[in-house]
Amino acid sequence: KDKILSALEVATQFFENELGKCEPAQKYILARGITEAGVKSWRLGYAPAEWRALYTHMLQLGFTKEVLLKAGLIKSVQDASEKEPYDVFRDRIIFPLSDSSGEVIAFSGRALAKETEPKYLNSPDTVLFTKSEVLYGLDKAKEKIRRKDYAVLVEGQMDLVLSHQAGVDNTVASSGTAFTAVHLERLRRLSKRIILAFDGDTAGEKA
Repeated sequence: KDKILSALEVATQFFENELGKCEPAQKYILARGITEAGVKSWRLGYAPAEWRALYTHMLQLGFTKEVLLKAGLIKSVQDASEKEPYDVFRDRIIFPLSDSSGEVIAFSGRALAKETEPKYLNSPDTVLFTKSEVLYGLDKAKEKIRRKDYAVLVEGQMDLVLSHQAGVDNTVASSGTAFTAVHLERLRRLSKRIILAFDGDTAGEKA
């Protein structure tokens, strides 16, 4: 677990560094209204549009293929024993997902190109990360939820960062997955009141 956490921290730094080099990614983030302080606070990054940029970088730093696979950072090639694994995230804005103590345990990547599907891609489930249990932003929002005695729940990472930026710092997001009983239990420990602030479209209404 320590090796995986270490790999995820190094990957976060790699994505942060890459964002500094990619003008289209920076422009997109600014166009969405996220400030420089917001980028730093949430440690936003960018995964380059290359098949093995992160993988090569991590190998050079001494991380093993096994650890990177277990961390959910790379994927094995199906039916091709001679081919190397490739990066899970490519050409995406990266949102690190943290546990309640603030350690990075996974990532969510938003496609930079409009035609890329899916729009949001989460890390696969690992020993540290279970999609249906993690609320994005809970590490930063938990004390505020307790103090204000209510949580605000939004759908995506972008909404979450913008909410906190606007001073609604008791906001959490369900990270592009359905809101589950585990999420509910997690919030109930902090407050029994939730305001749902989903998008006003069909998907939001359904959610």
